[in-house]
Amino acid sequence: MAPSPRGKNNKRFNKNRNYIRKNDKIRAREVRVIGPDGDMLGLMPPEEALKIAKSHGLDLVEVASNAQPPVCRILEFGKYKYELSKNKKNKEKTAKRVKEAKFRPRIEAHDYMTKIRRSEKFLHQGNKLKITLMFRGREMEHIDVGMKVVRRAIDDLSAVGRPDDEPKLSGRFIMVNLSPLPETQRVLKYNTAEEAEVEEVDEEVEDDETAGEEVSAQEETIGS
Repeated sequence: MAPSPRGKNNKRFNKNRNYIRKNDKIRAREVRVIGPDGDMLGLMPPEEALKIAKSHGLDLVEVASNAQPPVCRILEFGKYKYELSKNKKNKEKTAKRVKEAKFRPRIEAHDYMTKIRRSEKFLHQGNKLKITLMFRGREMEHIDVGMKVVRRAIDDLSAVGRPDDEPKLSGRFIMVNLSPLPETQRVLKYNTAEEAEVEEVDEEVEDDETAGEEVSAQEETIGS
């Protein structure tokens, strides 16, 4: 049986997907050239563009290889690579996930602490946290109880994050977003340092075993 096309050759292909052609490595017969000051110099053979680049002591770099014809810029290649790397790191930072912790007005003490521990992990790892509390049925008659639970959670997480704004009621939900404190200011209260480094899966959808029930206004609440 013939060997699979995957394997070493495939790895080599994946490794070279981000390869940037420059100078005499540019193979197109004609390229669209952007000058060192950002001016469009027009279409020309890469050899001619390379001469212009060398006259400025710079490189000719292919910045849009899939364009027809490819687009090249005259610039300092080392600086260009550095900017690409910095932009990639910035995107990774801003791409930190927004985790969600879902509470209920009548949440039991054990479930509450489980969610607080998970939320503390999320914030300690540098993620933003969205706290959502949902009312069902006649629970809407006791919005103050739900608000008390949310404010308690904010207070319990104050050593690792701070609210972006005041908790707000929207329909049957109270919501607030928390941002992590600067890394040097985060203090763990409910997890060890080792536990806090373990990645958690996203908060699952709230159990809906009582989704169709109307909750009595006299039922005991927690969060005081």
